[in-house]
Amino acid sequence: MIAELPGSDRRNEIIVIGAHYDTAEDSNLQGTVSVNDNASGIAGLIALARSFAGTRPSRTIRFIAFVNEEPASFKTKDMGSLVYVRRARKQVDRIVAMISLETIGYYSGEPGSQKYPLVLDRIYHDTGNFIGFVSNISSRELVRESIALFRSAATIPSEGLAAPESIRGIGWSDHWSFWQMGYPGIMVTDTAPFRYPHYHSPNDTPDKLDFERMGRIVKGLEAMVRGLSGVKKN
Repeated sequence: MIAELPGSDRRNEIIVIGAHYDTAEDSNLQGTVSVNDNASGIAGLIALARSFAGTRPSRTIRFIAFVNEEPASFKTKDMGSLVYVRRARKQVDRIVAMISLETIGYYSGEPGSQKYPLVLDRIYHDTGNFIGFVSNISSRELVRESIALFRSAATIPSEGLAAPESIRGIGWSDHWSFWQMGYPGIMVTDTAPFRYPHYHSPNDTPDKLDFERMGRIVKGLEAMVRGLSGVKKN
């Protein structure tokens, strides 16, 4: 599912904002809908699309809901975002940024609530009260620009990371597909299994989400998308 705001710039550059709407098989054993993973990302995607409706950006903005992000499709030819981006590459689409909204709804002020892969725990604090901006090394400029724009308006802590793809979790969403085709991409996330105790389980239910913080994140993301796309603030 794609909604597009055409850009006015003749360079035809494109910003993709995406989130996946499929769910992990084990998370639906009791009829839940995987609220954090990834209904939270889809909610953020819809909120952003609504906030920019009727605007005229310099760069085209595409809001895309992807299917087949979860196993067993993850990192296979059937992954929805990979199918999309392969077609985009054939069409020579000039995608200058892909932002993947992945599991953005769970926060904790408790020390020890945040975990990390490898040695990252020596760099970042152990309290899961922030939203993360994650990229591979080649997308480091995008993550820097994005988090700076986010912080210009956000009222929630944020942390940024550009790291090798070999680090566990760095490529765990649809931004990975865009890396395969040479496009820059980042993931915006609450860090999923490194914080969320109900990840990929039937307990991923609405009562676990912090809707107030999610609203504040969307406000920050609005500033980020406005800056990346060249939409003038009213």
